[in-house]
Amino acid sequence: MRCAGKGLGTRCTGPPTRRCGRCEAVAYCSVSHQILHWRDHKEECERLEEQMVQIDILNEFPFTFSEEATVQVCEKQETRCSFLRKRGVHQMGMWLYECCCGEPVMSFDRSRLNNAWDLSNTLCPCNEPIFMLSKHLTSWKEYYEWRSIPLYSPVALLLHWPLTIYYATQVAGSGSWRPGINGKLHIHYLGPEKELLQLSVFSELHALFPNMDVHIDLIGPSIPQDRDGERIELCNYAHCLDRDCVCKSSIESDVHTNETSAVTLQLRRGLYHERYTDIAKDSSPHIVIAPNAGIAAYSSWLPTIELIKDMNIPSVFSDYCEEACHLGARCISSVTGCPLNIPIQLNPFRQPMVVENSALVIPCYSNCFLYGMSKWSA
Repeated sequence: MRCAGKGLGTRCTGPPTRRCGRCEAVAYCSVSHQILHWRDHKEECERLEEQMVQIDILNEFPFTFSEEATVQVCEKQETRCSFLRKRGVHQMGMWLYECCCGEPVMSFDRSRLNNAWDLSNTLCPCNEPIFMLSKHLTSWKEYYEWRSIPLYSPVALLLHWPLTIYYATQVAGSGSWRPGINGKLHIHYLGPEKELLQLSVFSELHALFPNMDVHIDLIGPSIPQDRDGERIELCNYAHCLDRDCVCKSSIESDVHTNETSAVTLQLRRGLYHERYTDIAKDSSPHIVIAPNAGIAAYSSWLPTIELIKDMNIPSVFSDYCEEACHLGARCISSVTGCPLNIPIQLNPFRQPMVVENSALVIPCYSNCFLYGMSKWSA
């Protein structure tokens, strides 16, 4: 938690212990910073007050560690580091970027990257599901039951990436696409960051989209120059720790194999509107997904939004809190003149651990809320 008036004139005088008396969603280090911030805060105050009512819903998860990962982290009784350390995955492989110990994506030494779960096979989805889905998943509990994973397993902290993709296709109307895309699903995934060190979790798309060829172009400025154009074929599920697990009997291959795969990732460095012409030479996407987009915070989104409108395909954005989605949705409507037809909604597959040091008292989660357009024009 940081002072909402930080950077407005004088330096902060101490920790932000003084909350707004109305919304209680923002806090200040002093009366002077609260007064200085009122000009910006008065428009959002009532809206944030309404959002604060949902705190219990935001923190509601089915896991045995839910209170530890939500309330206790918010109240600084726990940290992300301590949570991961208790489960033996702190600074391990794909888990490295889940706490402040992680290195920036651009400087990460790929030779240290471990594409396994670093968990036993009872705690992770390292093999095909026992049975295929007969209905759409709508909660973490349903997913864990389907994959026979106990509710004390922390894998949801990483699986929120592929599960958010899965859910985004549902809210955008993927049920009506299936007959028309001939067993193929092409996604343009905008602004990847920490996902670049967790790419093996996307192998879960094998299970989520059975009998479908899923191709994802991951496009963004955070992709290192030396990885621009890299093609990654996820032939197998990420492996567990157990030596005698059946996942080890599958063909051993890292994510740089040239073998045919039903899940393919392509890395593209740069801003979407600058790279689209080159990317579209291969094929056009069925959907655009932008996780934790922060649309209102970056002016570089404006030409990208205009491009996405002209493409006229389903587009789903997510963000850390409802307020960020509200500001992003308002920005999109202002640029395009189109009201959203996928309203802001809580993502049931948001990451089940709060973001530390958020600017708001309201809990923030990675991929917390979704919104977007199922179609841009008639």
